Parts: sequence; C-alpha cells; structure tokens
Amino acid sequence: MFGPIYTITRNTFTESIRQPIFVVLTIVGGLTLVLNLQISGYTFTDDTKLMIDIGMSMIMLCGMVLGSLLASGVLAREIQNKTVLTVISKPIGRPTFILSKYLGVAAAVSLAMFIWSLVFLLTVRQKVLSAASDPIDWPVVVFGVSAFLLAGGVAVWCNFFYRWVFNSTFITLLACALAAAYVMVLMINKNWEFQSITTEFFDPRFTNYSDERKSLSQLFIALGLLFQIGWIICAVAIAASTRLGQVMTLMVCTITLALGTTSDALFGRLADNNAFAAIAYNVVPNINQLYMTDALTQNSVISGTYVLLATGYTALFVCALLAGAVALFQTRETG
Repeated sequence: MFGPIYTITRNTFTESIRQPIFVVLTIVGGLTLVLNLQISGYTFTDDTKLMIDIGMSMIMLCGMVLGSLLASGVLAREIQNKTVLTVISKPIGRPTFILSKYLGVAAAVSLAMFIWSLVFLLTVRQKVLSAASDPIDWPVVVFGVSAFLLAGGVAVWCNFFYRWVFNSTFITLLACALAAAYVMVLMINKNWEFQSITTEFFDPRFTNYSDERKSLSQLFIALGLLFQIGWIICAVAIAASTRLGQVMTLMVCTITLALGTTSDALFGRLADNNAFAAIAYNVVPNINQLYMTDALTQNSVISGTYVLLATGYTALFVCALLAGAVALFQTRETG
C-alpha cells in the first residue's frame, strides 16, 4: 500500500514544482513580502504590527492560490485527458489515488510556504524602515540576495550542462540557500559581529512587549500554524477538483478562505440560537483558530497545548475533506 502512495506522491510533488506557475508565484510572493517593508512604513502607530499582518496574510493568500492551481492541474487535467485511467486500472484504489495526490500537492505548497516564511523572517529581522535615517540590516540584504543569485546561477548551470529541469532545481536550491542564509543571519548581527544563534529567539523587538515569551519562537509557532491553513485549503482544492475545473476550484477555495476567516463573526455568535449557523460553523473550517497575527501583536501567548489542539483540529478537518473527495471521486466517470 505504501509503495503506490509514495510513488504517486513523489510524482505529483515533482510535477507540481516543475510547473511554471509554481516558480512564478513563489517569486512573486517573495517579492511582495520584500515590498511589504515599504508598504508597512506609512502607519502612524505600529509599523511592525502592520508588517506582520500583511506578511502572514500574503503567505496565506499565495498558498491558497497556489494550492488551488496545483490541485486542479494534477487532478482535473488528468481526469479530462483520461490519463487517470492508466493509474486506477492498476491495483490502486481511488482512495489511494486521492490521498497520494493530496500529499503531493500539500508537500509542494509547503515548500513554497517554507520559502515565503524564510523571506518573511528575513524582513522581520530587517524591520520596517520608517525613516531614511533608519539603518539597513546589511547581513540580511547580502545573504538574502546571495541566496537568490546562487540558486538561480546553479540552476542555470545544471540546466545547461546536465539538462536538469530548471524550475524544480531552482526551487529546491532556493529553499536550501534561503535556509542557510537565515541561519547565518541569526549568527551575525547588523554590525557584522558574531552572536549566539539563540540570541534572536529571545529578542522581543518585533512586538511592543518585553516579555521573552513574545520572542521569535512565537513567530515560528505562528508560521507553523499558517502551514496548517495551507494543508486545509489543499484538501478543499483536491475535493473540489474531483468535479470542477481550475477556475471553479479557485473560486471554491477563495470562498472557503473568506468564510473561514470570518466564521466567528458570521456563524459563531449565532450558533447557539440558529441551527443553520450552528451547522455552518462546524462545516466551514475556522481559519481564525490557526491565524495567529492577533496573538503575535497583542498580549497573548501561543501555548504548546493550543498548538496540539489546533493540529488535531487540522488533522480531523483534512481527513473529513479527503473522505468527501474520495466519495465524489468514487462516482466520477473517468472513462
């Protein structure tokens, strides 16, 4: 059983990161996060709060768009082109096929979100330049730009001399290079002096609070929960793409994300007195429970218990969505 799952998952992941749209959205998302430093510099109160809000929102939105496009590409296109018959005609059940496709798409979206998260963390280290006199964090600039140029240069070299696929090579190298760049930034302060790699994890400068619990580690936890939003959206996209095309799948994911981020306001306050609101509140994924910008910028702490409960919520919701996807795909004509 695990052999077919691994094979289909690997092939789906490889196919996904080779898509031109994957590279384009990854680069566009990264550039938007960099520009966020300029966009956030026009508030009259707290530029850092706005930077965190916009940055995490951009990661979530880009993950939603990418997951929708990839899911419809790897599933709906295979159904339309009849290539799915080659797979399910073998001793591979449709539930295995759906699960494998989901894992491949979720892994690809997670890779893109990992890259965006690293860019976001670099911008957090840089901080918003509210005035022309604010110093530039040159280690962030040097290591960040070097990671991008190194990944692009090596990918071009391998494509020209070894015929490696540029898209997948560039994305893989970029993720590794940015991770190395961020580790180096953690070890070198803005004055080019070495420091302990743990120093920044207890630096509360990205919030207005001095409590060490409001440190960089809390931002890592919030980004981890943000990945779970991406996994839920990928499950919604896989379920929708069993019956719908690319445009409609993107629309379903957009509506789900919109309702999920406003679930408490739309349905939660009416759930006790309205049966329809109670059903909607339980059926629509509550994205607010995983979107932790308020906890980062207000006097709240994301505890380990909360993370475990949120992860369990995500796992159950993904399982329910995949069960629905299997039910929809079981009766889908593919011949």
